[in-house]
Amino acid sequence: MAVPSPAPAPAPAADAAPCPCDLGAAGRRYADCCGRYHGSGCGQAPDAASLMRSRYSAFVLGRREELLATWHPDTRPPALEADPPGLRWLGLSVKAARRTGPDAAEVEFIARSKLGGRAHRLHERSRFLRVDGRWLYLDGVDPASGQPAGAA
Repeated sequence: MAVPSPAPAPAPAADAAPCPCDLGAAGRRYADCCGRYHGSGCGQAPDAASLMRSRYSAFVLGRREELLATWHPDTRPPALEADPPGLRWLGLSVKAARRTGPDAAEVEFIARSKLGGRAHRLHERSRFLRVDGRWLYLDGVDPASGQPAGAA
């Protein structure tokens, strides 16, 4: 499988747009919200919930390099495939966020999308670890089944 090339950095127009993480609905601009954590030299998410929102925004904007950079090395895939053509991300709802240890946390969320006229819903409880002061995504499960997120 070919490694996809990284998506380009968002244009200044994207910086001024409402943030995809749904805090944009509260008037937060991408540049002042998740954009602060995207790109080299940018700040780090202060907690797991902020990282979850930042990762959702990276999905929406096609910033696969951000997803890989915030994925724990023990579970990180070598590459991510591009979203299917026509996929539209519709919103993120963080249901719960809690610390499970000094350097561990869980975030439960629902991400909505639409593809080919059909609505989809991803409900996941994600685990995060803080390594050297940085929060990283470890893995996730479907809260209803306990199965790994995305498992059929």
